[in-house]
Amino acid sequence: MTHRLQALKASFLLAAAMAIASAGAMLISSSAAAQEDVQRGGYFNVRSANAAIDDGVLELDARLQLLLSNEANDALTSGVPLTIELQLDVIRMRRFMPDAGVAELRVQHELEYRPLSQRYIVRNLNSGEQESFATLYSALNNLGRVQGLPIIDESLLDANSNYRLRLRALLSTQQYPAPLRMLFFWRDQWQLASDWYEWRLER
Repeated sequence: MTHRLQALKASFLLAAAMAIASAGAMLISSSAAAQEDVQRGGYFNVRSANAAIDDGVLELDARLQLLLSNEANDALTSGVPLTIELQLDVIRMRRFMPDAGVAELRVQHELEYRPLSQRYIVRNLNSGEQESFATLYSALNNLGRVQGLPIIDESLLDANSNYRLRLRALLSTQQYPAPLRMLFFWRDQWQLASDWYEWRLER
């Protein structure tokens, strides 16, 4: 009887170990598939954001995660410039009435690949400034680091009011001709936009 119990116990432990191993393999496979979907479809995300008054001006610091879809990346390397837009809204909070928009900031950066020099060019379409990068990763990483971006003069904010801000990043297609915009509208890999990241202004 003892030998039979030991044999049953060993058989049970072996089956349990095989089940755990199988579940682990399925989990790894599922995780890898999900990661592959993200890499193919692209991913924009606002990881953190904060605004503070500096020398009389409300300024933005933010960290973004920007990953292009395969289709957008293929277009970029084929010579099609991409526009990544940062959208920020300043909203005055009101108790008995709907909240009111105070300011809208739209900052656009054009991302271009130059095959002859094998460099990625990031151009600020608002200011005209541009930078050059050796890799797409470094270009997107730079775009994802927002520091000291002026938003609005402090004098335009009511000292007795509360404000909230919201921020998002998206791949804009407005610069393309209408037929291309219509085509991109139906292509999921061109619908790259983060969720709105919202927070309350602390003063």
